[in-house]
Amino acid sequence: TLDYDFMQEKNFSYKDLNINDAITHIAKFISGVWQIHAFGEGNTRTTAVFTIKYLRTFGFDISNEAFANHSWYFRNALVRANYNNLSKGIYATTEYIEAFFRNLILSEHNELKNRAMLVQELSAQDTQSANTTKETSPKCNICTLSCTLEEIAVLNFLREQPKATQKEIAAHIGKSERTVKTITVNLTEKGIIERKNGKRNGFWEVKTNDLNS
Repeated sequence: TLDYDFMQEKNFSYKDLNINDAITHIAKFISGVWQIHAFGEGNTRTTAVFTIKYLRTFGFDISNEAFANHSWYFRNALVRANYNNLSKGIYATTEYIEAFFRNLILSEHNELKNRAMLVQELSAQDTQSANTTKETSPKCNICTLSCTLEEIAVLNFLREQPKATQKEIAAHIGKSERTVKTITVNLTEKGIIERKNGKRNGFWEVKTNDLNS
């Protein structure tokens, strides 16, 4: 079953996929891997470690902090992504694990409260399918940009290191300089970043205020 899930993910293309759809897909993939429960114990911890390593392949500098601080929420969100009780009108939803990933990837500030996932507190309106498109959090409008995961990773790094060279960006996100050049060109064409003061002594300016939320 794991082989099947990993093969499906390997064949999936994130190219040109906007960040909202990318996060939804990652939420489904990770919750599906966790649901298999391949080990006698430690499945959630193993899934967390795998998630950290997997997101790093997209260029995100992910640590264990969020998983440690919200360990019960992460586990319960994975449960809610897989739990169905049709006789009681309860359907699996990835909305809670998506909120966790949006905080992790987009630096949003969604409340991660375990009580929100209690089945008896859910109304029909609250129960959403995994394919439901949710409104953008007003606390971070970065997701309104048609950016890919790799573009978001570059933007996050440029916020911290505006004087970074393409070589340094490539080293940080684990991609080739050619790929980084393509990404920065795309972001420049979208009007999201701009190179100031030339190549040698210049810096990257992130032009949209969305990234400062």
